[in-house]
Amino acid sequence: MRMYEAYWGLTDKPFENTPDPRFLYRSVDLEDVYTHLLYTLQSRHGAAMLVGESGCGKTMIARSLLHELDSVRTEIALMSNPCQNGDEFLTEVLYQLGDDVAADSNRQKTVHRIHEIVYDAHSQGKETIVVVDEAQLLQEDSIFEEMRLLLNLQLDDAFLITLLLVGQPSLGERIRKHGGLDQRIATRGVVRPFHAEDTRGYIDFRLKTAGREEPVFQSAAVDLIHEYATGVPRKINNICDIALVIGYSRKLESIDADWAQRLIEAERGDGS
Repeated sequence: MRMYEAYWGLTDKPFENTPDPRFLYRSVDLEDVYTHLLYTLQSRHGAAMLVGESGCGKTMIARSLLHELDSVRTEIALMSNPCQNGDEFLTEVLYQLGDDVAADSNRQKTVHRIHEIVYDAHSQGKETIVVVDEAQLLQEDSIFEEMRLLLNLQLDDAFLITLLLVGQPSLGERIRKHGGLDQRIATRGVVRPFHAEDTRGYIDFRLKTAGREEPVFQSAAVDLIHEYATGVPRKINNICDIALVIGYSRKLESIDADWAQRLIEAERGDGS
């Protein structure tokens, strides 16, 4: 159904569940969190943490923050798969920094190599940032201890590695059990579901970013979508995307409350 973009006057699909920074809607609540996180990443203040329920846009926020950094002056290790233990974590950090782990490598050699890469980057005027997504899945205490030790790489006035941990709310509880790491977290951000007005702004912003100035969803339809999705962006995207497809196939001029209700019932599995 790729033709629906042309039908609605769009240049892109506005409600894809992908972390495209162009589509990050910085609500009033998110703006302060975003600013604090970006400041931490740009200022070598150690570690930052972003938590929120599934579907609230944490990964998109993290990717948007990374896009704001100077790519010439920043080395990024982006880790999206959970590691089983500390050794595996260090190996993955080294790999994400662009270095292969030697066949005869052990923890000490891996740590030394990471140190060499980080100090070399600093000597070239570069910052090193390690991003761990889905960090609530990390279980082994050894992983958090290795994070703490990496943050010990410091100059007199700055950390040589900046750590960004992204995960669901249980991540915060797990970090608190590791006092040494917990004390090094300079910024803690929480992303929450949208309020009703934010849902309206979010839908309008996404449509405008994709090339359409005029509203597609009538006000009552937006209210129903917000109530169904409980303000969770991923669920809003799912309903709005299928609404554009159905609206195109039915040649609708807009999505009204009746069509929104039908689509919500279909999504729930209790209607046609």
